[in-house]
Amino acid sequence: MLGGNVFGWTVGEEDSFALLDQAFDAGLNFIDTADVYSRWVPGHTGGESETIIGKWFARSGRRNDVVLATKVGMDMGDGRQGLKPEYIQRAVEDSLRRLQTDRIDLYQSHKDDETTPNEDTLGAYARLIEAGKVRYIGASNYTGARLRKALETAGRTGLPAYATLQPHYNLMERQGYESDLAPVVAEHGIGVIPYYSLASGFLSGKYRSADDTAGKARGRGVAKYLNERGFAVLAALDEIAGEHRSTPAAVALAWLIAQPGITAPIASATSAPQMEDLISATQLKLDAGSVQKLSDASGY
Repeated sequence: MLGGNVFGWTVGEEDSFALLDQAFDAGLNFIDTADVYSRWVPGHTGGESETIIGKWFARSGRRNDVVLATKVGMDMGDGRQGLKPEYIQRAVEDSLRRLQTDRIDLYQSHKDDETTPNEDTLGAYARLIEAGKVRYIGASNYTGARLRKALETAGRTGLPAYATLQPHYNLMERQGYESDLAPVVAEHGIGVIPYYSLASGFLSGKYRSADDTAGKARGRGVAKYLNERGFAVLAALDEIAGEHRSTPAAVALAWLIAQPGITAPIASATSAPQMEDLISATQLKLDAGSVQKLSDASGY
C-alpha cells in the first residue's frame, strides 16, 4: 500500500506524479493518504497530499485503477478535528474536492475520539456509505479495547463496522500491536494495513549512525533505533537481502506481509529506486527460516 504522506512534503508535485505513475504502471493499486498531510510543514494547512493525488487522477485518468484510502480526525486547526458526525460530513466533502473524486474507497478514523459515542461516528459513516461517497471504513491509532468496543457497537446496532485497522507496526515496533491489537484483529477478522512499515526509513538501511540522521526530515524519528537491537535487525536484513538478491527495505516489508492478519504494509517512496524497493517487496516470498531469523533479531 503506497503511503501518500510524502506528497507535498518531501516530494514536490511533478516528482509525486512520476512516482505515482511508476507505482501504478508496476501494478500497485492501493494508496493511503489523510486530510492532515502535510499540515506540520511551515506554511501548509493540510490537504497538500490529497490535492496532489487529485491532480494526478485528473491528469492520468486512473482513478478507477486505484483503491483510495484517506483519513479524518486529526487536528486541522480552528477546531476542525475529531469524529463528530457534523465534522465528518464537512471533512469528507473537503477530501472529495481535493481528491477530485466522487467516492473514497476506504475512509478511516485517523485516531480515536473518546468524546464522541461510537454510535454517532458509525452513524455518520453509514450515511456516507448510503450516499455512495464512502465504500468501507477503517480505524487507525486505536487501542485494542477501544477497537473492540467500536466493533461490538457495530455488531449490536447494525451500523457499518471498521473493516481495517491501521496500526504502528514494523520490525522495530512490535509489542504494542502484537500484544494489544492482534488478538482483536484475529477475533473479528479485519484487515491490517500497518503504517511506518520501514520505521521512518530505518529499515531501509540508510541510517546506520547519528551522522546519517543529521539534517534529514525523519532523522529524529530514527535516532531511537540506533542501538544494539536496531543494529541486530539491520544485520539480519542485510544477510537475508543478500541471500535473496534483494534489499533491506524489500525484506522488511516482506516480513510484515508474512505476518498473520496483515493485508498490506504501508510504505512511501521519495525516489524511483525507493519505489522499486516497494514494488519488489510484493514479489518477495521469504522462507520460514528467514522470517524467524528476523523475528528473533527484533524480539522484544
